[in-house]
Amino acid sequence: MTTDNADIARKPALQKPLAVMLFGAPGSGKGTTGKMLTKLTGWPHLATGDLLREQITRKTSLGLEMQSILAAGQLAPDDLVSRMVGDRLGWSDCEAGFLLDGFPRTIPQAEGLAQWFSGRNFRPVLIHLWVEYNEILRRLTGRRTCSNCGAIYHLESTPSQVPDVCDNDGAALTVRADDKEEVVLQRLQTYQTQTWPVAETLRKNGILVEAIECGEMDPESVADRIRWRLDRIGGSIAKKNKPE
Repeated sequence: MTTDNADIARKPALQKPLAVMLFGAPGSGKGTTGKMLTKLTGWPHLATGDLLREQITRKTSLGLEMQSILAAGQLAPDDLVSRMVGDRLGWSDCEAGFLLDGFPRTIPQAEGLAQWFSGRNFRPVLIHLWVEYNEILRRLTGRRTCSNCGAIYHLESTPSQVPDVCDNDGAALTVRADDKEEVVLQRLQTYQTQTWPVAETLRKNGILVEAIECGEMDPESVADRIRWRLDRIGGSIAKKNKPE
């Protein structure tokens, strides 16, 4: 698979803080990769779900507005989500770089974020975690979750010692509703038709898009490869050895 905007990546780096957006289909490992990259770089890992819960817990005006919308069973509108993210990006811990996980998800969010970057001293990069379709199905449909403590297992990679029983407390393991095959297929279709065009929108706005093939790689190797790629672009990354 080729890397989008590879010509841009080979140009001399601009010495600006990196702003990394993690992008990929459900099951591509964005959350795990983000946490590992945070350990490697010291950048904050900003997941939209966490930001939303933080706003609600702090009882900010934005959080209260979001809470009322979600309580009514509605999706949070683009402008509120963008305001929430923009508010968090203004914190001092983002000045040296940051990781965005789960944002932007829509074209209006992408356009707003591109505009936000245009007036600030960041080098934005979208990292697309590319995983083959059947591998995503295997990852998600094989997951099992403890009905009591929430521990997550996988039938192939991390099975419980006793089938369908949690190692921690002996409770039954269940299949989450969004891990059922028919639901996974619908989520992938939604991603293809609604979320994937976000990457093209960002690219058209001059934001570098880098693809990382990670279907058969363990999470540590994925994070190391991303770190090397960011260092190649021009970021200040802890370890500079190219992954094997």
